[in-house]
Amino acid sequence: MFIRDHSVESLPIHLVDEETFESWRAAQSVATRAWLAVSMFRPERHKLALIPKDGGTLQSVVVGLGRHNGATDSLFWLAASLPERLPDGRFFVVGAADSALAQFAQGWAYGRYRFERYRKCATEKSQTLEVASATNVAEIERVNAGCCLARDLVNTPAGDMSPAELAATAVTLAQKFGAAHRVYVGEELLAEKFPLVHAVGRAGPVAPRLIDLQWGNPTHPKVTLVGKGVCFDTGGLDLKPSASMLLMKKDMGGAASVLGVAHAIMDAALPVRLRVVIPAVENSVSDSAYRPGDVLQTRRGLTVEVGNTDAEGRLVLADALTLADAEQPELLLDLATLTGAARVALGPELPALFTADDKFAEDLIQVAATQCDPLWRLPLWSGYEDEFSSKIADMNNVSSSGFAGAIIGALFLRRFVSQAKCWAHIDMYAWNSKERLGRPTGAEPQCVRALYAYLKDRYPAR
Repeated sequence: MFIRDHSVESLPIHLVDEETFESWRAAQSVATRAWLAVSMFRPERHKLALIPKDGGTLQSVVVGLGRHNGATDSLFWLAASLPERLPDGRFFVVGAADSALAQFAQGWAYGRYRFERYRKCATEKSQTLEVASATNVAEIERVNAGCCLARDLVNTPAGDMSPAELAATAVTLAQKFGAAHRVYVGEELLAEKFPLVHAVGRAGPVAPRLIDLQWGNPTHPKVTLVGKGVCFDTGGLDLKPSASMLLMKKDMGGAASVLGVAHAIMDAALPVRLRVVIPAVENSVSDSAYRPGDVLQTRRGLTVEVGNTDAEGRLVLADALTLADAEQPELLLDLATLTGAARVALGPELPALFTADDKFAEDLIQVAATQCDPLWRLPLWSGYEDEFSSKIADMNNVSSSGFAGAIIGALFLRRFVSQAKCWAHIDMYAWNSKERLGRPTGAEPQCVRALYAYLKDRYPAR
């Protein structure tokens, strides 16, 4: 994918913006200027021109940047759009600074992803990008590997990504990096006091699970990642409409992103004691399904009245967070495709961040912006706490109104965190619903790059 060997000729990729395009074009050969003119190329963002040699082979590539705004991080998505549109070959970027080239290389790697598990004739282009000697190729590849892992998990249909397969993937990852691991299965969840995970998943064709992975030096700062692993969500007895079920294979997107981040952390050997906790279930319909109106026990000791079986993610996360919180981690983060309300508020591209720690929120959002992996903070507004009150239990799993659904979900989860030094909840979409350059329809590993970059800065490798 990447080469540092400058002895072999590579094809140049020229990045041109609207402000400097005319002066750049004036410095090119007569043939190049003529080709740009006849192809009516303008340096609009993502516009591409392939400049041929006299014999018809490729001479160079010209890519439009649009209006110059000084934002070097914009090269990520620009680069991600190129592998699909370029032929096989060796390429290098002309005149880019090392920092910009590193961003370009990260986007290039991201854009080479293909999910072809179910295609009879899977193909892969032979493309390499020449990088500077200062470019940390190992770092780019480890982050991309985490992203690819998350994308593969979310893209895989639920028929091949049940709680058992999700747990097997986590165990394989643990074994690769020498992490301790345990998987609680089926009735064992009741014996080990994970009643909510069991209740939500007991109707599924594959027994529910809770995955617990631990890695690193126990004396290092404790960082715990919790991911929602609902491998398919019918809505339970409060059945979703068929259209709303079409994308429910992605309801384990939080778990997928958590495993992607964990891969990068362990591969980089960051000085943390990492823990990963994933409740893996299918929210299905059968004679054993949990019901609206049921009152469920929780690991924490609180009782929850089920107001809606389609609000299952917060239930399984509640038991997982209680387990994770008990050892007082320095940082406890949960990722989940939790609410449609977060998408109504922010759309699919902006995961909602909830935390009471202002410094953590500010730092993470700044780092996320540099990774083109953004987050947007929403408030943990305590005034809405009474919205999920119950007349017969300690709480309901849904609000008594239709307002502020994302906040209500976050406040529900906060009830199960009391000892972590810093807790944050991220409500994400994990999917590209429209085809764009560099971002095909399908899984989007939101927060993998952002969280890894933040953790790497906070806990630099020694």
